[in-house]
Amino acid sequence: MGFIADSLSRVKPSATIAVTTKARELKAAGRDVIGLGAGEPDFDTPDNIKAAAITAINEGKTKYTAVDGTPELKQAISAKFLRDNGLKYEPNQITVGTGGKQVLYNALIATINPGDEVLIPTPYWVSYPDMVLLAGGEPVVVEADQKTFKITPEALEAAITPKTKWLIFNSPSNPSGAGYTRDELKALTDVLLKHPHVWVMSDDMYEHLVYDDFEFTTPAQVEPQLYDRTLTVNGVSKAYSMTGWRIGYAGGPADLIKAMAKVQSQSTSNPCSISQAAAVEALNGTQDFIPVNNKVFQDRRDLVVSMLNQSSGLECPVPEGAFYVFPSCAGTIGKTAPSGKVIETDLDFAGELLETEGVAVVPGSAFGLGPNFRVSYATSTEALTEACTRIQRFCGNLK
Repeated sequence: MGFIADSLSRVKPSATIAVTTKARELKAAGRDVIGLGAGEPDFDTPDNIKAAAITAINEGKTKYTAVDGTPELKQAISAKFLRDNGLKYEPNQITVGTGGKQVLYNALIATINPGDEVLIPTPYWVSYPDMVLLAGGEPVVVEADQKTFKITPEALEAAITPKTKWLIFNSPSNPSGAGYTRDELKALTDVLLKHPHVWVMSDDMYEHLVYDDFEFTTPAQVEPQLYDRTLTVNGVSKAYSMTGWRIGYAGGPADLIKAMAKVQSQSTSNPCSISQAAAVEALNGTQDFIPVNNKVFQDRRDLVVSMLNQSSGLECPVPEGAFYVFPSCAGTIGKTAPSGKVIETDLDFAGELLETEGVAVVPGSAFGLGPNFRVSYATSTEALTEACTRIQRFCGNLK
């Protein structure tokens, strides 16, 4: 018997972290590398939020808090859900974790038994399947349309079995940026109403990062009959540029929230007290910077989509939200890179692009759908312009 747990053999390291690490190593070796792999806003945390954290430090709020969130933060989260989503959650229906990832993980650990199935639409955030595997469940991929990156009601219906416990739903999506309209979401919730044993884990982390005339909605908001079997997950990382503060939260049925708190009490215990104080200000304070940042993101999105669609062999749809595009590189498969290597997969495409032009992207196969790759446009316009110019050159030099 080996010393390392067998369960770890079922999972793989995060592909996004891997590509970011590789880019960092090349930079350290003196290469001119532009990293487009990280899912992290390049804006600084707003000053009012930082000031709230400093005040909390000066007031000595540096002790343990309640395991799954301070009363002040839970009240701010409750107000946010009601204000933004029309959802009423009492404090005992709210949990706070060390980032949205911990909240999702706690929910899976608290509910999954061996053999339970979890539906995961493609393309998916890289961590979803591996968290399910670590919890002892079985991830079941639901194939999306390769143009819209959205699943149909028919595909959802076909994937549900008596063993299905959860559907993990993410809109706007990481990695595609695709957002479901209210009508598209209602068509999915109509299917779920027919299967009362299936719960919904809605990852709404990119709620506020939407563009054009897209209106964000969440499952329990669109279909109130799903309220009692929906965990609505969110956090302050993306919209408030607080990735390093590590605060995620969720609202859901009290019994589930209590079970998740039990998991957290025996793992990390409470999230950072100072980060929680900052999150209170994020949710209760001014939201004026969000549309300003979104305008910058939208301009970058339009730039990247335009330049990638001018690249030979690439096809890039226009996403509704988040800060990613997920172009297809199917038109490059079978061609030969300047190194002499034949590009057979999106892994090959990303690897040759990094080695040849110093541009780091994440292969689409890591997200369950290829041949594609993910580009994060949460970086400067200058860097994006240069990166897309290099991608155009790379594609143009394929034979």
